[in-house]
Amino acid sequence: MGSRNRRFGIGVAVCFVAASLSGSVAAMCRSDQVHLRGAWGTARFSVEVADDDAERAEGLMHREKLASAAGMLFWYETPSAPAFWMRNTLIPLDMIFVDAQGRVVHVHDNARPLDETPISGGPGVQAVLEINGGFAARMGIATGSEMRHPLFGPQAAWPC
Repeated sequence: MGSRNRRFGIGVAVCFVAASLSGSVAAMCRSDQVHLRGAWGTARFSVEVADDDAERAEGLMHREKLASAAGMLFWYETPSAPAFWMRNTLIPLDMIFVDAQGRVVHVHDNARPLDETPISGGPGVQAVLEINGGFAARMGIATGSEMRHPLFGPQAAWPC
């Protein structure tokens, strides 16, 4: 692992240790953050939430960069089979498809900028997290990982 990746991992670990020492799990659940966990460890991303048709249609289009621990969470009122493309998207992205319980059901790595090929996570998708391309693989985020965010509610595999 390169020194940059070690610094990122240490930074994420410090955030979680500080958060767990400072209060309850509920204090860690904020609408502008997503937490992920799995056998690989844990991670936190600051997110913008796209929860209506206009916000989902715009997504991360026309952006020239995305902060390293940032992303966009696309939320759907009911589970569906959404398909994404990279039209007008200038940066490579990982797309993490999540079911209604917050379990990762599919990860699409490094979607190519400006590519209009549809990318689907399959049926039963409640949310999709877009992060910088390559992060999911580097961190180990994979099918079966769990996501925590207030939108998932009490039925979540990892509730707030």
